[in-house]
Amino acid sequence: MPLVGMLLGNVDFSNLFLVLKGGAKGISVYATLADAKADGAVTINYSLFVNSIISFIIVAFALFTLIKNMNRLKRERPAPEPAPTAKFCPQCYSTIHIKAVRCPNCTSTLQS
Repeated sequence: MPLVGMLLGNVDFSNLFLVLKGGAKGISVYATLADAKADGAVTINYSLFVNSIISFIIVAFALFTLIKNMNRLKRERPAPEPAPTAKFCPQCYSTIHIKAVRCPNCTSTLQS
């Protein structure tokens, strides 16, 4: 998180918290989270949540760009065109098998 802290003006997210109930000394304002925990105060540590969200976004963006670049390298090659399996009779214009020598419909002789 040092990079994010530098970009946001050296903000330290690790010590942001709300005190719900004071500790044994009855103080409701603490300088650091460690002081509040040492006193036994009940706190909401929203800074940990903010740190987790920012870390998740950074990791998700890094994985997204990595997978996007990997997919760009692995482009699909076009499939070769299949060999023709049929031809047309010039006399009756019917479709016949490619190896046929005579048209089954009009019985004309076909050229190879």
